[in-house]
Amino acid sequence: MHFPKNCLKNILPLLFFFTLAACEEPYTPEVLEQDNNYLVVSGFINSNGPTTIKLSHTQNLTDASGPTLETRASVTVEEESGAKYNLQETEPGTYTHRLLPITLSKKYRLVIRTGGKDYASDYVEPRITPAIDKLNWTAENDGLQLYVNTHDNENDTRYYRWEFEETWEYAAFYFSVLEYVNGQIRDREPGNDIFLCWRHNTSSAIQVGNTVKLSQDVVSNFPIVKVPANSEKLKRKYSLLVKQYAQTKESYEYWEALKKNTESIGSLFDPLPTQLTGNIQCLTSPTEPVIGFVTISSVEEKRIFVTRQELPASYRPPSQFCPFDTVKVGEEAAYFSSGGAIPIDMIISETRELIGYAGASKSCVDCRVFGTKVRPAYWQ
Repeated sequence: MHFPKNCLKNILPLLFFFTLAACEEPYTPEVLEQDNNYLVVSGFINSNGPTTIKLSHTQNLTDASGPTLETRASVTVEEESGAKYNLQETEPGTYTHRLLPITLSKKYRLVIRTGGKDYASDYVEPRITPAIDKLNWTAENDGLQLYVNTHDNENDTRYYRWEFEETWEYAAFYFSVLEYVNGQIRDREPGNDIFLCWRHNTSSAIQVGNTVKLSQDVVSNFPIVKVPANSEKLKRKYSLLVKQYAQTKESYEYWEALKKNTESIGSLFDPLPTQLTGNIQCLTSPTEPVIGFVTISSVEEKRIFVTRQELPASYRPPSQFCPFDTVKVGEEAAYFSSGGAIPIDMIISETRELIGYAGASKSCVDCRVFGTKVRPAYWQ
């Protein structure tokens, strides 16, 4: 088939489009169909606080269930040519020690014995984490951007990792002065209100940074998290706790590869997943992969609070849809006994006679549906 030359510039883009369209076929890697049951070791050895190590197993992407936890394992921190310290299983698959006697001049490794197999990490040196200088924030048009700042006068850290915990105060849509107990409506006891609560969230994204290209080991305004302007977290008061860890070059590269593998595989131009190379080996079966990288460091923490009054008026979360109902006296049992609705207040006639009650769904009246009434000890 031949085309006039002046038509080629119009036809070629179409041919390119149809070629791309014809190549869009589902691709299922063979690895998804293979047995996938390798040990995953999460956590680190804390030199200035509690050490927590979590053991689980890998799973295929098509597996809808949660990861299998490795229980009843023997988990030990061993000093090179020295003492051994056992971790206790405090929850299924979670092994802890309150405070390990780590000496900065010595090396340590993690040893795991489970399922008839022995696993061990390389011996690693403890790292001292510099203090967090400050946390600060800017109110941008689309949300609250929070930053972390730190430095090392010795220019020795260079590689950093961060985690964070969020806490925010919120209130129910209605304030209830009544409660339904044992078939009766009564005044709510002082201190038993269900209006004000707190919620918590921990970071899931991997946050790493380095200063290797800088003359000074200074981290300035590293963006740690951004809270959308319409988030309920900013409705009353918001708090962020940042945890900082010093990393070795090898552990930094591990976390960076893990970040790319888990957070950057969604588009045509994202980097291809890479093989994770940790520092834990299966001594019983040396060819068996083990997922994880053991480090030893101290932990530095810092907390910041942001109140609603400090933020722009345009920061407004969507309002909850909370219609209320009215219930006649004598019909309250049919409405409130199931627990799905909660009385709010009495309805009094013009002659000061009790004629009914106002009530609404539990999610609109009881803040505990979404959080806890236990006020955090650190809350300002």
